[in-house]
Amino acid sequence: MSLFLRLFQPGATTRILDVGGHVYDWDGIVPIESPVTFLNVTYPPVCRPVAPRFTCHVGDGRRMPFADGSFDIVYSNSVIEHLGNCVEQDRFAREIRRVGRQVFVQTPNRWFFIEPHFVAPFVHFLPRRAARLLMRFCSVRGLLRRGDNVEIRTLFDELRLLTYREMRKLFPDCEIHRERWLGMTKSFIAIRRDQPHDGATGGHMPARVGGQACRAGEPLPHNET
Repeated sequence: MSLFLRLFQPGATTRILDVGGHVYDWDGIVPIESPVTFLNVTYPPVCRPVAPRFTCHVGDGRRMPFADGSFDIVYSNSVIEHLGNCVEQDRFAREIRRVGRQVFVQTPNRWFFIEPHFVAPFVHFLPRRAARLLMRFCSVRGLLRRGDNVEIRTLFDELRLLTYREMRKLFPDCEIHRERWLGMTKSFIAIRRDQPHDGATGGHMPARVGGQACRAGEPLPHNET
């Protein structure tokens, strides 16, 4: 979030859309007064009053109920990798680029040695079927399972981590920033600043990720670099 604030310096009139986030990610944590709109399929219960500058919409990030260029900034943190296959990821990326004049989209690096959702080193490099079977027994999330009602295999099936090359294909008008930890790239951030909305996401050609055209229900092999 510090990078987001430093790059965009949002003010009291900056319209922000957070796709996949929640009020508790911002309220009392992020030191800004900007109006923030949230878009989610579902929301957790809110146990305290919410400031009027926060607005919640129920909807799908692949089919957003907003006009082109509706927001000054579209923000999304670790959501795009949950969409299962490259076609849905392309739809999500196009919608973000369509409704936002500026963009900030973060996702974990496929080639970082720890899978962040399960806190599991190296297991996600195995063939997908083997990784799915082992994740329950070889990850912190699978072993502890305390206070977590997410089914391990359901979560595994919805995940498709992205590479640098894939992020460049999904966000061709953005800079891809590398977040590093001990010199290793742990995540990528697609950043677009001060770009006038010009319909860059128009058209419905399938995305070409890693040199191949994505088709519905056909995730690419995970050995892309």
